Amino acid sequence: MVRIRVLVVDDHRIFAESLAAALAAEPDVDVSAAGSGPAALRSLERAAAEGRRFDVLLVDADLGGNVPGVRPAVPVQEVGEDGLVDGISLVAGVRSAQPAVRIVVLAEKDDPRRAALALQAGASGWVAKDCSLSRLLTVIRGVLRDETHLPPALLTGVLRELTAARKHRTESERLVESLTPREREVLRCMVAGLGRKAVAERLYLSPHTVRTHMQNVLGKLGVHSTLAAVALARRAGVGPVDLGPAGRILPEESSSA
Repeated sequence: MVRIRVLVVDDHRIFAESLAAALAAEPDVDVSAAGSGPAALRSLERAAAEGRRFDVLLVDADLGGNVPGVRPAVPVQEVGEDGLVDGISLVAGVRSAQPAVRIVVLAEKDDPRRAALALQAGASGWVAKDCSLSRLLTVIRGVLRDETHLPPALLTGVLRELTAARKHRTESERLVESLTPREREVLRCMVAGLGRKAVAERLYLSPHTVRTHMQNVLGKLGVHSTLAAVALARRAGVGPVDLGPAGRILPEESSSA
C-alpha cells in the first residue's frame, strides 16, 4: 500500500494534535505535526535528507497570528530560526524549496482575497478547519492528482481576485518598462532595502545622482514613497539587486549612468 505522508502545521497545539490523530487512523496516511513555520521547515528538511519527503502539508492560514496580504509575503529564508512565518509565506517558501509537495491551507473562515493569495503562493487547496474528515481526505488525495480544491462559495470571489491581481501586475509591468536601465537598477536596489548612500556606493554614483534617479523612479511609477515603489516593483516581478560586492550588477542589468 502506498502511504501518504502528511505534515500538519498549526500553532494551536490541541487542534494540530487532534487533526493528526484523526488522520493517523487512516490506513494509508502517515502524519506528523509542527507548531510553527520554522519547525515545519526543519521537519521538511530532515525528511528530505532521510529520503522520506512529505507529500502534503496542511497549513494554518493564520499561522503565527499574522494576516497575510497586507504586505508582500516575507520570504521564508529571511525569517529567523525562532521567528514567525505566516501561513501564506510558508506556502511560498515550501513551494520554492520543495515544489513536489502539495499544500492545502486550513482556514477559520472563507476569505476570497486570502484564498487567492494562497493559490498565487502555490497552494493547491483552501479548506475550512471545521470541514469533515472525509472532505479533508478527499482534498488530500485530490491535490496529489494535481487537482485544485476550493469551497464552491469561494470560486467567484477567488476568480475575481485573481483577475484583479493579473490586471494590477500588467499595469505594474508597464510602468516598470517605462524606466531606463539605470533607473531599473536603482529600483532593484530599493527592493533590496538599500538606502541612498548604499545605492550610490554600489553603482559608483554620487548621492545627488542617486537622489535624482530615485525621484525619477517614483515619478514614472506614479507613487510617492519608496515603500509604494517597492510594492509595485514586486507586483511586476522585479527582484532585489544581487547583494554581492559593491558595484557588481548582473550583466544584463548593466548600463551607464
